[in-house]
Amino acid sequence: MTMTFELRHPAQGLARALELRIDVSPGHAEVEDELGALHDRMRCPGDRLHAMPAQPSGLPGLRLRYREADGEIFVYVEDVANGRLAGYTVFNRLIEVGRRADPWVRSPHTKFAPAYQRRGLASGLYRWALDGGLCLLSGARQSAGAHALWQSLSRRYTLGYVDLRHKTLTYLGERVSAAVMDDLHTRMVLLGHGWTLRRFKEATGMY
Repeated sequence: MTMTFELRHPAQGLARALELRIDVSPGHAEVEDELGALHDRMRCPGDRLHAMPAQPSGLPGLRLRYREADGEIFVYVEDVANGRLAGYTVFNRLIEVGRRADPWVRSPHTKFAPAYQRRGLASGLYRWALDGGLCLLSGARQSAGAHALWQSLSRRYTLGYVDLRHKTLTYLGERVSAAVMDDLHTRMVLLGHGWTLRRFKEATGMY
């Protein structure tokens, strides 16, 4: 399992302010508290977060710790030099999708401490998943930073819009109107390495 990635600069702005429903980001103190609690568990023998597999991240002072549970992948970025957890990404299963789509699609959710944001860490984790053949589906809401990240990734991976309801995916195209985007059933999808739109439709039963 190789997760090495390069440092990259994030996009500097949003293409359109209303291109996706923007959610409110959690406060800095809340994120720091959560990361601190997770790091304490990682250092506690007997906890399920203790003794996770680790490997270098390719970035000085940082290493990756990861685990899989019930089909969901948890990747943590640990700042070994400073003895703290920089952040994490969870690639969640979606209860909204049907059985055919479940093996191929995950929804990433990321939190990084302020000091580690805008350093390309989340982008590296997303690219690792996409290069491994996983397809990513956005949630109903995104933070402004997450939205910018998806737009940046669309320069390298195929991005489209889908309608998700009644456990069924319906393809909407590469662009949608502001009115369609405002619908909470509208999601973005990024196709991983080796996927074409045709193959994705056949595998997931998307219309």
